[in-house]
Parts: sequence; C-alpha cells; structure tokens
Amino acid sequence: MAGQILLTGGAGYIGSHTYVALHAAGFSPVILDDFRNARDAVPERLERITGAPVPVIRADVRDRDALARAFAENDFVAVVHFAALKAVADSMADPVSYYDVNIGGLIALLAEMDAAGCRRLVFSSSATVYGETEENPTPETHPRRAANPYGLTKITCEGMLEHLGPDWAVGILRYFNPAGAHGSGLLGEDARSPSQNLMPVMIEVATGRRERLDIFGDDYDTPDGTAVRDYIHVEDLARGHVLSLRALLEGKGGHIVNLGTGRGYSVREMVEGFSDAIGRPLPHRIAARRPGDVPIYLARTDRAAELLGFRTEKTLAEICDSAWRWSMRNSD
Repeated sequence: MAGQILLTGGAGYIGSHTYVALHAAGFSPVILDDFRNARDAVPERLERITGAPVPVIRADVRDRDALARAFAENDFVAVVHFAALKAVADSMADPVSYYDVNIGGLIALLAEMDAAGCRRLVFSSSATVYGETEENPTPETHPRRAANPYGLTKITCEGMLEHLGPDWAVGILRYFNPAGAHGSGLLGEDARSPSQNLMPVMIEVATGRRERLDIFGDDYDTPDGTAVRDYIHVEDLARGHVLSLRALLEGKGGHIVNLGTGRGYSVREMVEGFSDAIGRPLPHRIAARRPGDVPIYLARTDRAAELLGFRTEKTLAEICDSAWRWSMRNSD
C-alpha cells in the first residue's frame, strides 16, 4: 500500500515519529506545519532517519489558501491531523486561542479536504475527552465531558467528525500519555514553548535546567496519592496511526479507539523509573494540584486490538531510557 499522506503538525513530537512510521510502511508523507511549536532541524533529522528527502509545507493549518495549494499540488489519499494546541494548563489560561486553533483549524482542513475529494482522516484526539472517569480502564463508550478548555476542543472536534457524511471515513485516536523518544536519539519531545509534560520536566531537572520537579498533588484518591496516567511510548503511538490509516484505506470504515497500554503509572513511579534511567535520585517536591487535572486516566485497549490489531510493545524502562538518551544526545 502506498500513497501521499498530508501530515498536519508533522514536525511536532508525535507527528515526527508518525512520519517515520508512515515512511517505513511505504507511504509518502508530506508535512504541513507552521513550526510554532517545533524545531527547524526536524526535517533534516527525519531525512537522516528515513534516507529520503522530507517534503515540508510551512503553513498554519487555518490558512485555507495554503491548504488549497497543498491539495492542488499533491495527490493525497488521506490526512493525519496533529496540528493543535495541547497543554491543559495553557488552555485554562487562554481558552480562546485553543478554540481558534483546534476547532478553527479542523474546520479549515475539512473544508479543503472536501473540496479536493480527499475524505479519509486520522484525527489526533485525547483521553481528556472523558473528564474525570468512573471506569478505569476507561472504554471508548464512556461519556465525554470536558474538565478543561483543551478537552472541550477535542470533544467539539470529535462531534464534528462524527456528523460527516457517508463519503467520509475517520479514525479518531484518543491518546493517553505519550512519552519516550525515537530509538535513533534524533527525535524526542522538544517543543519551542516550555513543556508542562512530566517527562520533559524531569529531563530539565536531571540536566540542571530546573531545580526540582513539582509533583502537583499527593492527595488524590490513588494508591500513593499522586496522579496516575497511562504512559505509552511514542513509537507505539506512531504505529497506531499507521494501523488506523490502513484500516480506513482498506475500506474497513471509521473507528474511535483508545491508544494506551492499559497499565497506569503514578507520578512517583515515573520519578522512580526515570531516576533508575539516569542513575541517581531526581530532586522533587510536592506542590498544589493544578486546575483541570484529574486523578487517573487508564485506557481500555481491547477495541484498538480488535479493530486495528494494535498492541503496545515498549516498557516503562524503555520510555525512560529512550527519553534520557535523546536528552544526552541533544543537550544543546
């Protein structure tokens, strides 16, 4: 199977890893990214990994003219849509920007896809659509409710996609917590803006760029009081996109699936695992809870296995080791 795939936000953390996975699977991905939250060096690194030139369209996903040109100049068989803002705390502080980029960007993309007759879409969603869950692991049938503006944008986008006509086939992938880095050490979580994700913050502490890690809350209703998340290695997550895309192109219809491991780790467990990877204790302290955070997210994964044949392969140790290797190779 082959064909050109438009990768919006393809220079970002998950997008770049998915570019590699798509290339390895025989597809011809094309990146569309404004690089607001990605490094200019990413395409060159992707070329080193894949051994092939990396086509890049530098544009905002809300730019209808740029999208129209992209579809006119290429023969895309499908789109994988990553381009969005994604930090819970930022969305609480600036919800309007999240509505503009996340919802407005999808509207622009769908309009140009429809005009071009390209109606196969893999959509980057999130487990935040569930809000605070009663079921753990959480199934895809769990009610959707927003605990923060970021989650609301994902719920809104999912609802839009579910009401598209019968000519469309959409794969909605609800991520749990991506972490880790590419085995080459050339790709990792390296956003332009300061990250609020746990792994990048731990790396900053380990490399002396931050004094200590703040653990936001130790009074949650969890085994050790700290928040529990389902951490999935980014290379496993990238494989999930390839499987979703194949299902759409093979005419198997649309799907909504969780992408996670089904195994949760608390913040304390993550700190211990990362301390093992770096060979020393990681300085940390307890801080107040962050607005919008929920105690626990675990994925129920049987639907992804049944519909896509998706199962994770990487361990927590591999997540921590690969992230630390990435950091050491890219200390600047």
